[in-house]
Parts: sequence; C-alpha cells; structure tokens
Amino acid sequence: MSAPLLVEEHDDRVVLRLNRPEVRNAIDSATVEALHDACAALEAAPRVALLIGTGGTFAAGADIAQLRERRRDDALAGINSGIFDRVHRLPMPVVALVDGYALGGGAELAYACDFRIGTPATRIGNPEPGLGILAAAGAAWRLKELVGEPLAKEILLAGRVLDADEALAVRLLHEVVAADDLEPAGHRLADRITAQAPLAVRLTKSVLDAPRDAHPLVDNIAQAVLFETQDKTDRMTAFLDRRKGRP
Repeated sequence: MSAPLLVEEHDDRVVLRLNRPEVRNAIDSATVEALHDACAALEAAPRVALLIGTGGTFAAGADIAQLRERRRDDALAGINSGIFDRVHRLPMPVVALVDGYALGGGAELAYACDFRIGTPATRIGNPEPGLGILAAAGAAWRLKELVGEPLAKEILLAGRVLDADEALAVRLLHEVVAADDLEPAGHRLADRITAQAPLAVRLTKSVLDAPRDAHPLVDNIAQAVLFETQDKTDRMTAFLDRRKGRP
C-alpha cells in the first residue's frame, strides 16, 4: 500500500502530497496520522509547507466509508478538527495548492492553510449537511472569517460550491494559475516568504493569530525579541547601505 502522504524535503520548505488518488485523496485516519507526523517535523524544524494533492484533485473530502462508522465519541475526539488546527498553528506559513475538488474535509484543510492557490478546475465548498452532518472541522467558524458571514452561510447551509473565479473574487483563493503551473506558483510564493527574516515571519504569524485582547502586548513582546536579533541588525544595515549607494 502506498503512503497516504508523500513528504519532499527541502532546506527551507517541505512539499506535502496527499496521495490517495484512487479515492480523490479522501482524508482517512491514515492520512490524519501522516499529517500529524509531518506537523511534528515542521514544529521541530520550522519551514514553509506546500500542501498539494496527487491525481488532479486536492481532497474531495473526508473518507465517507470511515465517516459513516464514526459515532459520538469520535466526534468529541475531534479527529479532523484537531489535525487541521495543528496545520493552522504551524510556526511557518502553509500554502494549499488546490487543483480540482476541495470539498468537505478537503475544503476545511485548505481553509486551515495560510494561503490557497487554485487552478481553473478548482471547486471548493462544504456539502456536509447533504450527508446528515455539519462541517465541524473548522469551516463552521473559519469560513466566516475568510469570506464573510453571508457567503459562508450560503456555502454551509445551502450547499453552494465555488468555482475558481468565484473563490478568487472573494480572496478565498489568492491566485489562479494553469494546472501545470500550480506547483511552480507555490514555490514562487514560498520564495517570497523565505526571502523574509524567518523569525520575523514566525512571530508575525503568531501575532496575527493572537486574540484581540492580547494586543498590543503580544506585538510589543514579539518586536522586543526581534529587536535583539542579529538578522534585524544585518538587514537594516544592508538597507541603509543600499540607500547610500554602497556596494
């Protein structure tokens, strides 16, 4: 049996490939376990992550065969919500590269990422109520923050599935590119992120995610840490030298 998640290591980034193309990368328990392992590695050695599906689909949802058998205690355990929240809280940004379907749990995984790049074939939405359940792995609250309450309600309560142009118009997708340019587009974005000071990116992400009543204290503490770094001194010195025309 092939691994449900393929991990491709680079010095400053990791490519994570959902690898169940025979079921359109449906997210099963083995995928969840593999994502936990990948998150543990990224927590230990923070890098940008690119998350992509194999076979022309991001993830068509949770594995319905497994989902049908889950009961109360499984729901309370937060199997999918737990891993998606862990993805969201990774130290460095995560970029979802969304080709084809991102439905149900697949959409919720994409929502948990910091960026989403799509293709003209992208279709994203949450049809859970049609299966007698709700989108309980983040969409019920995260989607409202991403696209606003009116559209979130249409997606979550009326089964609307957004195409690529619609998702781009509401900034649920940050960019739409041709399918053969999807992974290169992800690397271009990763290049822009990794050109920044790594610790500044990490702390900015943490400050962005902090609750409102934590500000401005968390901003000041994060800035205090950064003010003491050699990276800050070196980058500001280089900026001033360039402005003075020094080599």
